[in-house]
Formats: sequence, C-alpha cells, structure tokens
Amino acid sequence: MPSFQNWSRFPDVVNDSYEWYLGKADAEMNNGGTTTVTKEELAKYKEGTAPGYQSFNWKDFIVQKNAPLYQQAINATGGSDRINYYFSGTNMFQYSVLGREFTYGRKNINANMDANITDRLKVGIGINGWNEVRDNPGIPGGDDYNLPRAAILWNRPRERPYANDNPDYINDIGHNESNWAYNNKKYGGYSNDRRRYGSARFNAQYQIPYIKGLVAQGSYSYGLEDRLHDGHEYTYKTYTYNPTDDTYKATGGSINPWRERRTQKIEKNNYQVGLNYNNTFGKHTVGGLLISERYDVRDKEVFVHAVPATNVLPLIYFNTTDTYNDRDDQQARIGYIGKINYNYANKYYLEFSGRRDASWKFAPDKRVGFFPSVSGGWRITEEKFMKSLLGENSKLNDLKIRASYGVLGDDDNGILPTDYLAGYNYNQNGYGILDGNPIIGSRDKGKPILNISWFKSKILDIGADFTMFNNKLIGSVDYFKRLRTGLRGTKYDIVLPSEIGFNLSDENINKDEQAGGEISLAYNGSAGAVTFSVGGNVGYARSKFTASYKPIFFNSWDQYRNSAEGRYKNLFWAYDVVGQFQSQEEINNYPINIDGQGNKTLLPGDLIYKDLNGDGKIDGYDERPLGYGRSADGTNQPIINGGFNFSVAWKGFDFAADFSIGSMYSYNQENEIRRGFSYNSGALNTILTDRWRRADAFDLNSEWIPGKYPALRFNVNSASSVNKNSIFWLHNVTAIRARTLELGYSLPKSLIGKINIQKARLFVNGYNLFSIDNLSKYKVDSEVQDTNGLQYPQNSFVNMGINLTL
Repeated sequence: MPSFQNWSRFPDVVNDSYEWYLGKADAEMNNGGTTTVTKEELAKYKEGTAPGYQSFNWKDFIVQKNAPLYQQAINATGGSDRINYYFSGTNMFQYSVLGREFTYGRKNINANMDANITDRLKVGIGINGWNEVRDNPGIPGGDDYNLPRAAILWNRPRERPYANDNPDYINDIGHNESNWAYNNKKYGGYSNDRRRYGSARFNAQYQIPYIKGLVAQGSYSYGLEDRLHDGHEYTYKTYTYNPTDDTYKATGGSINPWRERRTQKIEKNNYQVGLNYNNTFGKHTVGGLLISERYDVRDKEVFVHAVPATNVLPLIYFNTTDTYNDRDDQQARIGYIGKINYNYANKYYLEFSGRRDASWKFAPDKRVGFFPSVSGGWRITEEKFMKSLLGENSKLNDLKIRASYGVLGDDDNGILPTDYLAGYNYNQNGYGILDGNPIIGSRDKGKPILNISWFKSKILDIGADFTMFNNKLIGSVDYFKRLRTGLRGTKYDIVLPSEIGFNLSDENINKDEQAGGEISLAYNGSAGAVTFSVGGNVGYARSKFTASYKPIFFNSWDQYRNSAEGRYKNLFWAYDVVGQFQSQEEINNYPINIDGQGNKTLLPGDLIYKDLNGDGKIDGYDERPLGYGRSADGTNQPIINGGFNFSVAWKGFDFAADFSIGSMYSYNQENEIRRGFSYNSGALNTILTDRWRRADAFDLNSEWIPGKYPALRFNVNSASSVNKNSIFWLHNVTAIRARTLELGYSLPKSLIGKINIQKARLFVNGYNLFSIDNLSKYKVDSEVQDTNGLQYPQNSFVNMGINLTL
C-alpha cells in the first residue's frame, strides 16, 4: 500500500498582489517619503482581474501535497541443529513533494548464515548490499532542492511562471533561476545520482581444546561502494508576451550549460583476529579478550565538467571539457584491544580494558596512542544486609550501582593525512605561461604539522539500574563528565618573521569538557485483557571550554566578550529589547542613540534596545548572552533531550505512540523571515503583515496602527530594528514532536490459520505528524537549522500496510 508524505512546516508568504504592493508602498514611504506605487495601480491589484495585475500562489504551484511513497519488506529465518540462516530484503520508492520528477529509490539486501562445522569450529558468512538512485531535474547549485524552496520565498505574487499563462513559453520574471516552470527535465535538464554498495563478511570461531572457555576467533570483511553521478543543466529561453500583437519574444534565459560526470569507488577492508575467554568457577566468572584489528579505506574519484554545444548531446568530448579533477584518498588504522572482566556471584563486577591504536594521519612518532578504561558494578540488593533491610515484600527487586572511567582517542582533529610532510600543494595557484607553455602552479605547504597527535576524551560515568514492583518498573540514572585534552591550538608567544610566509603549526594544547546526566523509566502492566507500557527519558548535556594556551586579553571588556576560558560553549550574543517606540514624539525625545544617527532613521514600532553599559548609545558593548549558539558542526543541538512513549493492546488491537523532546536551543529569525522584500525585492512573509504601519500608506501624516513587527523598509537592510541580533528575533525553543503514532489490528488465528498464515496484522501509522513548540506561529519547523527558514523541512508520513508471517 502507498504511503503519503507532506512537509511538516514551511514559511508562508503573501500571495495577494494587492497586499504585496501595499506593503511595498508602505516600505518605500518609510524609506524616504515617496513611493513608485500609485493608488491607481493599487486599485487594479486589489481588483486582480486585469492581465499583469493578477495574483499567483507559487507555493501551491511548487508543492504537490500527498507525495506517494512505496515500501515492501521480506525476511526469512530458519535452519537446523547445524546451520542457521537469516535473509531480509527491502524496497522503497519515493516521490518528492516538489513534483513527480523528483524521485528516490533504494533496495537493500542482507543475508547471514552460521554453520557448526564440528563441535569446536563454527563459521559464518554474511552479505549486505544496497542500491539507491536519486533522480531529478538539473537545477543550478549544489543542492537541487534549494531553488524550488527559495522560489516560494523569493518570487513575487504578480509574477507568473508562463508568459500569458501559456505553458509553451516560460515567463521572463527577471530572476529566472527561481522560476519553477523551467525546473523540470524538459527545460532544465537532469541530475541522476546512482550509488551501490556491497559487502561480504567471513568469520570463524574455534574452541581451543583442553582450555575450557577459550575461543580463537577471526573475521574479515570487504566493502565496495560505487557512485556514478550524471548531470546536465540545459540552456533555455524565457519569454515576454506582447498583447498588442499576440507574440512571444525571447528576452532572457540561460546560455551557460553545465555538464558533469562524477565517478567514485570506495574500497574498505577490515581484519580482526583474537582470543576470547570466559569461564565460571563456582561463584567466580572470569573473562578476557585480546583482539588485533586493521582497517583501511581507499577512496578514488574523478570529476569531469564540460560546456556542451547542445542540450540534446549528452556525451562529453575533449574539446568541450574545461575541468578534470582526480582524487585518491586513503585511510589506515591498526589497533590492539585487551580486556579482563570478573564478577562474583553476579554481585560484584570489575572490568579493565585498553586499546593501542595507530592512525595514518599523524607523523610516525605521533601515530600511536594508548587508551585504558576501568569499570565496576555492585548489585547491592544481593547483599544480605540489604535483603534484611528491604524485607520479603520489598517493592525494590534489583538495584545495581555502577561506575566507569576511561580514556578514548580521536584522530578526527581537522588535519590532512599528509600535513606532517614537507613539500608543495600541486594545482593550487591556477596556470602560468612559461615560454608559451601552460604550467600548473604549486604552492609551499608551509611548516609541517609534526606535533599533533590523538586528542583524548577522559570520561567518567556513575549510574544505577533498578527494577521495582515485580520487575514491572525498570529505570536507570546516569551522571557523566567528559574532559577532552589535546585539542588543536596555536602558541602565540613564538613569533615568526612574516617573510617566511607561514605561521607556527597547531599543537595539542586546548581543553574542553562536557557534563550531564540522564534518567529513564519504563513501566509494563496490565488490567484485565488490556496490556500497556509507558516509558520516558530525559537527558542534559552541556559543553564548556576549559583552557587554551596562555590566554591574554587587552582589557576587562575584551576578556568578557571574547574569552572562552571556563565558559559554556555556543553562547548567542544579542541585544536586549525593552520595548518598541509608540510614537514619533517618543523617538524625538529618547535620550539614547539607538541607530548611531541620532535616531533620525527610526519610526514608531522600531525596537528599543537596552543600553547595558549606560553610555547613552547602542553599540557592540551592549550585547550579552541571551541564547544558545551553534555547535562546532553548525547545528542547533538541544541541551535537553528526551522522549516518552506508551502503548496499549486489547483483543488484537494495539496502539503505540513515541514522542521526542528537545529544549535549551535557539532559533534566530533572519533574512526572509525578518526583513520584508529581503531577496531580489521578493516575497513578503505573512507574519510581517502584522506590523506597525500608517492607516493610509500614502499619507505621511496619517496615524500609526500598532502591530507586532517594526515598520517595513524597502531594500534597506541597515534599519536598526533588523540589522542587529536581538532577543526580539531570537527564540529559545522547547519542542515536543510526535515521532511515531501507530494503530494496528491482528486478525484472529482462527481465521488466518485456515490459509496457513501464522500472523496477519493490519496497521496505519504516521511519522512526524505534529510538533508542539514555540516556532509554529512562524511556520518554521522546530528542527530547521537555516535562519531564513529555507531549509528542507521534516516530512510528515502516513503509512498503511499489512505484516504477514507465514
């Protein structure tokens, strides 16, 4: 059965040409007291019937609701006393809400088989593979899904996709890259990206004679990923219609064709060999592990770009090729792992482990790192004194206290695997002509990075696990602290002459830490024929920069504003807002210089910033931390994460729900959802219709009507209320999202048993159906990262299907 998908949220814009031009007149009058919009034109836009004065809804034209998605899955398991096997396969095909020419398909296959060759020798084999195809029109830019979304926020409502509404002629709207009429395979070209992956795994275990519990084991896996991307962006023409003679004249379009082909192959090898020991002596259980592993990757890619002479010839020829890039990257790591564990009567637990890893990234004398760890646990409810204390009818069934401390290594510190080598970077400075011959340029790499090695994470975890009420309630509590040492930094107190042309290389000198905790609970119960479960978890984790190399500051302000020492990471600095001006008289008499020009650019409704340092003017000295900034990967990560779920079943019916929770992160309104007419004097977000404005947009002396947002300006991004980050535009977010809702019904066995079916379950479910948060009024999804709301939003899915067990 098909599933259906829709965007969860996406910003709405004004789709009424009258409202748009009224806003333009309002904004231009606010700029300088004049406007290019006339009352006569505005009346025609309000009537909306004459050609050129009509309105068009770009969002409805671009977004096609209820895009179908098809999924099928099959799995089988079985075997004998000597052989076991498992097989699964899935197929998925999906259309985008951007149209039926945007498709994605993926097939997966997975199979495993284990065989007991002898009583001591066991071997296994597994294969895994997938094939995916992403196919859509050829659209300029690296993200083929960007311009369609941008068109919703950029295109004006009087602009129409086709000249004279004739689909044979794409309309010249002046910024044709966002005219969705050409974003199809007929006019825009194509982009086809195919990726395939296959892997095979072989493993064996041999129980060594005469030593009970000692097993020799080994495994090898090989993976090959293949990619072929073909793209062709066509040239095209756009037209302007002349109603006087009913003709179409080509007045624009694209004359810059783009043809590309990218081929990539990634080979992965993983080897493991080792010994595993586990044995019990009375109440004592002893275990150990020794493993040697090696992992290597080779990633080869060729990219070719050409400027074809025609849209209809897809072949790439030498004389049309202008770019040929070749890449060959390699990875190699080797490690040795050792572990010893012991428990006594399932009461006391102790484990020691260590890793010795080497990475290809570092200089030879910096490649190796050793990372030990230790952990222990105590099931206190197994103690006699605890049993005596709790009594026979205790509600507490089990309580285990545990702690661990360990060091983990990470070689992902931003350096390249050849940075420790001296030399030159080839093909860095374009071409030069020597004696009439083109010579590819090279550039000195600078000082080799010889002092960088692994950075280390020292992690402490203290927690407890418990069960209560005859094991119906299960819970855990954890506290953790991670201290990272050896982060990259530069020593500034050693100065090199500028004539050298490079600076000192980075070293492992900085530190940061992250601390937090998590609580989780789950309860399973029943009432008559009804069974149910409910559970949830909440976690808190926040990072802090601990220390850098000999920090130095020029004054107390410099330290306050720029120091990271001992301070939470990812702070968002902004201006506090204490109100909005209610009248021009209030602006004229306001003693604090808000806009840096004596407040002469301000209008009623503009923001009043707090003069934090009391110097009578608003500048960078008045910013303070008011929200949460972005993490190192550029995303807004909630500091508080969690979720809750529940399920209930009764006489074949079942219902389950799963919700996620995120809090303590910020979203900052910018660009298209802060400024009117932000890009190309484009669309006007509907939230900005609730603004301060004059009762008569054409009369500077008419009264001001209050609204939520400051008065509009046209193509003026320097206005005081919109050119500063402030608490007015910043939203500290808390969100509860319905991740999964599912209703099912299992047919009675008395009915399906007659046709040799063990189980048949009908179901309907939904994913990301709604979110309860404080961003809904802006039509921005609570997980969108782009500050203008342009990011591809979460999809909401509704699925119907049947599960069969034969």
